[in-house]
Amino acid sequence: MSLSHKRQTREIITKAICGKGRKFSTATHTVTPPHHPTSILGAWIINHQYEAVAAGNGIEVIGTYDVNIWYSYDKNKQTEVAKETVSYVELIPLSYLDPRHRASTAQVSAEATQEPNCVEAGVSPGGGSVTLRVEREFEAELVAETKVRVYVSDQSDDLEDKDYDFDGESFDYDDLDPDALDDEL
Repeated sequence: MSLSHKRQTREIITKAICGKGRKFSTATHTVTPPHHPTSILGAWIINHQYEAVAAGNGIEVIGTYDVNIWYSYDKNKQTEVAKETVSYVELIPLSYLDPRHRASTAQVSAEATQEPNCVEAGVSPGGGSVTLRVEREFEAELVAETKVRVYVSDQSDDLEDKDYDFDGESFDYDDLDPDALDDEL
């Protein structure tokens, strides 16, 4: 079977990354321990758990982590560790989103590129609680079915003589031309 035109294209339906986003955020938490703290001896975060869900034109990361605060009280005569579980919802906007993806096939995922980390802890001015500043960062992807258009040639060139460079620069989603995709999927 020969091609009727010298140049033709075909459409291939494939799963592809159709959306990407990244977000760095800072959160402030207040923990009230059972005793009035005199000073903070240490603060750390453990047991971080999260999941990603689609949310409009972004991805929501819903998670929890445990905050542990080692503090002294009774004028630095005794110490104790206060523990509290913190819940959060982080909306990650997608810097790139292919509007022509098949929404019914979308799957989202997120990865903590910086696990929640306490960067500052101090006794509040009233002295009855501890204020923590936590930093965290997530990267998210949306994978779905989409169409890719490929060039079809009727030339039977010897492909072994061709020189292909597949080690070029990494692909940037900002370089995609959404007008090159079909309006219908």
